[in-house]
Amino acid sequence: MALDPSFIGRTYPPTEPYQVSREKIREFAVAVRDLNPAYLDPEAAKALGHPDVIAPPTFPVVLSMPAADQVIEDPELGLDFSRVVHGDQKFAYSRPLRAGDRVRVGLTIDNIKSLAGNDVLTVTAELVEESGEHLVNATMTLVARAAAADETKGA
Repeated sequence: MALDPSFIGRTYPPTEPYQVSREKIREFAVAVRDLNPAYLDPEAAKALGHPDVIAPPTFPVVLSMPAADQVIEDPELGLDFSRVVHGDQKFAYSRPLRAGDRVRVGLTIDNIKSLAGNDVLTVTAELVEESGEHLVNATMTLVARAAAADETKGA
């Protein structure tokens, strides 16, 4: 069943604040094998003009994917997550996330369309520091694959 395009523009409440820590940044940098000193060493980050270590550019997925559960689990939307693949991810930064930030994530459904029987859902997660400072928008595209013909017949 196709997703209802009337959900375009729907917003979801912001998450509770997430405390960005040096250790979480370090763990993420190691996991993605990006050992830039600005991610690991406060002095290296300060030499670049940052008050503390900064997070790698893709770190916002740590916050935006759990926040996206609000969309994924919205019973009114009816998204079948068992058919979902992650289609795309984009980031638009105001500034890097850094250790000490307390970040809330708000979500908006930007677009819903059908392509070749697949539902394509675009959601933007707006990451904002608890003080109100905008940090980054993380836009993700999720593709809910169409059911195979034999599945739709109840086989």
